Amino acid sequence: MTDSILGFLRANGEQLDVDMAASLHIPIADLRDEVARLASVGDLICCRVTRFIDGQKIEGTSCRLSCDPPTPARGRKPGVKKSDDSETTSY
Repeated sequence: MTDSILGFLRANGEQLDVDMAASLHIPIADLRDEVARLASVGDLICCRVTRFIDGQKIEGTSCRLSCDPPTPARGRKPGVKKSDDSETTSY
């Protein structure tokens, strides 16, 4: 079961535990036990999330691989200064 969970997360990225259980055809209780074990070992990073989809509150655990950080947001980052190529020297 560990290999199937890790393989699923490698292929699909960050997922909710409910979605993983449905896709892998694993009972949610068994999946949560295995996810807790993998998180304690350090293979996964998990956090509790609440999402609202069509006005319905969905609570679950979001999981991702610990070696797979989220991609940085596009655009300029705070604190990064634009380099000035037109340096002038005064004599």
